[in-house]
Amino acid sequence: MSARVITISREFGSGGRTIGRLVAAELGYEFYDWNLVEKIAAQSGFAPDFIEANGEEQDRFMSMLASSSYSFNLNEQLFEAQTRVILDLAAKGNCVIVGRCADFLLRNEPNVLSCFIFADEESRKKRILEEYGQTSVSIDKRLRDKDRRRKAHYQYFTGRKWGRSFFYDLCLDTGRLPLEACAKLIVDAARALGPGVRHTGED
Repeated sequence: MSARVITISREFGSGGRTIGRLVAAELGYEFYDWNLVEKIAAQSGFAPDFIEANGEEQDRFMSMLASSSYSFNLNEQLFEAQTRVILDLAAKGNCVIVGRCADFLLRNEPNVLSCFIFADEESRKKRILEEYGQTSVSIDKRLRDKDRRRKAHYQYFTGRKWGRSFFYDLCLDTGRLPLEACAKLIVDAARALGPGVRHTGED
């Protein structure tokens, strides 16, 4: 048995998106990242800009507003639409899905390989500047805010601690390993995946 779906969760600036693209190319799989926005928009009716801004990030303030918040209800609807799209893609198989809580949504599927990509702050800052360039916001704030919003969104909708190694099959440090080496490790693991108990329990 081999993995028909590979999920890539990642810290901002860790290179997870690039790794996912390399893995998909090597395996001949479909690659889903930003192109998920169109599929989710078709399912939900939400504007692509709204999906991009709220699809996998959430301010803690929004979580505190709970059921009385119109924005909260929109995020709930968006998450439901994302869930439907990801489950449909997983049913078809042979794909790599980046972010959007896919690891959690597919946690009970036996042919899914879940990966978490991380790195030290200095490595991530360097990669962010190389890939996205400077902005008026300091690199420290960009890194801190992006991870905070991504963590809040993940923990709110899954009840899990974001980045906890227990929930993933592979955790790879791109501060020490080149992106190409990480991609190869994932490809090898995907081809070697065997039956086993998924980590479905809570913390």
